Amino acid sequence: MSFIVAIDGPAGAGKGTITKLVGEKLGLVNIDTGATFRCVALNMLQEHIDIQEEEKIEKMLNNINIEMHTDGKIFLNGEDVTHRIRENDVNGLVSPVSTLPVVRNKLLEVQRNIAKGKNVIMEGRDIGTVVFPNADVKIYLDAAAEERARRRVLQNQEKGIESSYEEVLKGIKDRDKRDSTREIAPLKKAEDAIYVDSTNLSIEQVVNQIVKIIENNKK
Repeated sequence: MSFIVAIDGPAGAGKGTITKLVGEKLGLVNIDTGATFRCVALNMLQEHIDIQEEEKIEKMLNNINIEMHTDGKIFLNGEDVTHRIRENDVNGLVSPVSTLPVVRNKLLEVQRNIAKGKNVIMEGRDIGTVVFPNADVKIYLDAAAEERARRRVLQNQEKGIESSYEEVLKGIKDRDKRDSTREIAPLKKAEDAIYVDSTNLSIEQVVNQIVKIIENNKK
């Protein structure tokens, strides 16, 4: 038997950070669904496959092997790509790749296989609605767009990336619109998900609140 925690929410809500910390506290395997899409984007770059070449993409997906280890390392076809999938060329391709039906269908199968038989925590846009509609715990982590933009600007500053608040806020609002209105697996709160608004909470407060929700549902 496995125990599944699904955390969904918009870009910049802190899902990645919170999921990692909650997973560490509760001994849950943290499955980064975004990394699976990044692996596909990297594989396309490696094989010089264009976004329009659906037949080639489908053939590539039939042979792709994505592994996520408990130490956080990610392997693509046997190669450690943990850092490679965060580089700029992958960043530029991953968003359009994630909208392709052939990619989403394949990765749905991959993500479910990775979680099989494990106690996992998984974050994304459609985990509680599509990937694991029967998850044991579903959480929708949100924050005001203005607060998400403020956090993103601070993250960029820490990484030495120049960006204006106005530019980042517009990008987040545009992303929200794209994610919530796309035809395939749109971003939305599952009916049985517990809503957590992190706008005025510290990371520690959000982690403690979500840990409490999970522990209450384990009883």
